Amino acid sequence: MSEITYGWYRDLLDELAKTFSVDLWFSFSAFSTTIYHAEEQNKYSKPMPWIGMYIALASLFCILAMVADLLHGLKIKKLWFPCKYFTLNAASLTVIAVAMKLPTDLTTVMPRIVDQTVKLGSLSFMCTMMANLLPSLATMDNNELVTNIIALGILVITVVVNVCIEITTGALSTPESEIFLGIIFKNNTFIKIAAITYVVMLLMLLIIHTSSTLTIVKFKQLLESKYQTGHEKALGDVKTQESILTFEKIKQHVTKYWIMAGTGSPQFVTGCSATNSASGVICASSTFLHILIMIPTITNINYYESDYKWSTYVIFVTQSIGVLLGTISPVSRCFANLSFELSIKWIWSHIKVFNVENYWTEKLCDWKQSSIPFFARNRKIKIIIKKLKILILKFCVIFQKTVVVTCKTIALIPTLFVICVLYCKRCKKCLKEMFSDSDMVLGDAASQQGTNSDLSHFVLKYQDDMELTMTTFKKILNSMEVIIKKAEKQQPYNLMKLLERSNGFQGVESFDNHDVIGLLIEEPHNSWSLPVVTLTCIAISLPNIPKNRVNSLLQGVSEGLVYVRLVEKVLNGMDEYVCIQKAAEMLWIEVEDSHKWLGNNLQNLPRQVNMVGQILQWFKDTAKNVVDEVKSMDIESAKANSRQKSICANSMYRITEKMLLSYHTNIDQVREEELFEKLSSLVSDILAACLTNLPQVIITKCHESAIEKREASVTDVVKLLGTTEKIIIGLQERELPNLNLDEFPFIDKWCAKLMHTSP
Repeated sequence: MSEITYGWYRDLLDELAKTFSVDLWFSFSAFSTTIYHAEEQNKYSKPMPWIGMYIALASLFCILAMVADLLHGLKIKKLWFPCKYFTLNAASLTVIAVAMKLPTDLTTVMPRIVDQTVKLGSLSFMCTMMANLLPSLATMDNNELVTNIIALGILVITVVVNVCIEITTGALSTPESEIFLGIIFKNNTFIKIAAITYVVMLLMLLIIHTSSTLTIVKFKQLLESKYQTGHEKALGDVKTQESILTFEKIKQHVTKYWIMAGTGSPQFVTGCSATNSASGVICASSTFLHILIMIPTITNINYYESDYKWSTYVIFVTQSIGVLLGTISPVSRCFANLSFELSIKWIWSHIKVFNVENYWTEKLCDWKQSSIPFFARNRKIKIIIKKLKILILKFCVIFQKTVVVTCKTIALIPTLFVICVLYCKRCKKCLKEMFSDSDMVLGDAASQQGTNSDLSHFVLKYQDDMELTMTTFKKILNSMEVIIKKAEKQQPYNLMKLLERSNGFQGVESFDNHDVIGLLIEEPHNSWSLPVVTLTCIAISLPNIPKNRVNSLLQGVSEGLVYVRLVEKVLNGMDEYVCIQKAAEMLWIEVEDSHKWLGNNLQNLPRQVNMVGQILQWFKDTAKNVVDEVKSMDIESAKANSRQKSICANSMYRITEKMLLSYHTNIDQVREEELFEKLSSLVSDILAACLTNLPQVIITKCHESAIEKREASVTDVVKLLGTTEKIIIGLQERELPNLNLDEFPFIDKWCAKLMHTSP
């Protein structure tokens, strides 16, 4: 029989009205409303499978972000898995809210076992995501912390309230699902118990996130204080060795900051806290519960009957995979606090009385002692409000201590497990050493231990009675070596080939001097990058030079300018140099992309310009015309916009004028090949002189004032150290001019010194 529709039923009633009585007609017509509503409900539920796919897609985004953090942690050998991709912010909260659509759906009937399991699976998935998000709180400033934790709290409470309503109304527990799971687990209220368990876990995780938020600020203050002490010590060590700063000593200096950045990372410290260990245990428990529910459901995977239809299966599979993969990071972080070797006294004191350190409650105590602005004039109201504030905060302090003690109790589970494993492992190692000849390596071991002992002073500990385990300490050092080895494979070979043309630094003095008067009324300071770009422009304009040699020069200069800009940014950041650096950067983009200089095609000069002297004269005349054009502008704003253009033209004028004067009457006898070699040598000398500042750049960049950016900054320095190792070693073998350390970053100081010392 075909499906009964509202239209068909109305036609039937019209036929009955002609034959039967009015009372009978009214009796049958009452069913038409029911049929109409059922038909409308079917119409509205048609897009529900696609909404289910939307939920699965949102879940997939969260899974991919968690897996990306997992792979990133494995790649950099940080098994406490820092949050880089899956972090707490507005975007992630929005996606998580979409993924939690099923637990918050109060109207859609989900009668079958798979439907019920998917709802419970979403709650487990939420527990997993919250456990993964906890370390990301340490990457935020105070305002972001407050905003994001409130948003997370609203989302979690919304989910919890909706689930509680569903438990009360029976929407989360149907007779079929209870009978099915009741047979397996011998409990006819298993789904309700599981739902209540998930609600408790979600609330515990929310409390843990809030508790961690209150301590992160204090954590950062403690780490910052210890970092400043280590920073001053590291700088003091460098200053005592300033005159003989070899590559190995530079590397050792970077290693000190690498250790401070690694052990002083807010995420690392948060990962080593008791709250993080507790969240990992809760996450593992929720996953275990989900597996218990999931296994019997898999055998009945086709039993779904909700409006989400086949998309229920997709959501179930997606979120189950997310629960299983997402559990790896939080469980691994459970053991992060064992990266610090806790003394027996420390462990005993915590097991016996569960000390709650001051930093857990210090923020609340500060709020309790602080004053709040009052708008009421009544003195009694002010007193009542103050007492109420103190009373509330006293309760919060007690509650915070209770949370910390609870978390430390839960954290004992993985701690005791690992202690047992390590004890067995240590016994095995002792037995092995008893029957092995270890005298051969005692000297090397002692030497290595002495080096590690010196570097261990730079480990940042948020508790004085903690010591970093030797295994973790070696992993931190090895992770730096891995980055250096990878960076060594990306060394700028074209730049190193170009630097081989330089035997000294005479090109710094001979490319330009103060005997040549420029075109600008107010002569700007010189920079490293502008003469390099200007000389390269002249070199690639020579028409008869082989293309491969021109390309080799361009590639070498391109690689060199990366480090030149770094030197200028770090050591020449004053306002009077910034404009020149921007002009050089603008000009190089034009040269590299289209082989043009201020709009003129360098490889298509006018026909009459074909001799070396004519090429130099053409550049000189064109540069003069550009500056004159800028000077003739009536509007001052137009002159300001063309400032960079005139700086580039002025540099070209000075350099070409110097070359024409140096060749004098012999200009017509100069071959293009000779000029190209001369220009390449000048570029090489300038780059070499500039790159002698790389050690100073590395030392300066080691220090990053923002604690949240410190680890990333030091990682960049380590990469820089690896890519420039051969350059630094090669340049340190050369004889440097007798300049003060603060004069090395400035090309004008080099010019003046070399001109004064040249014969």
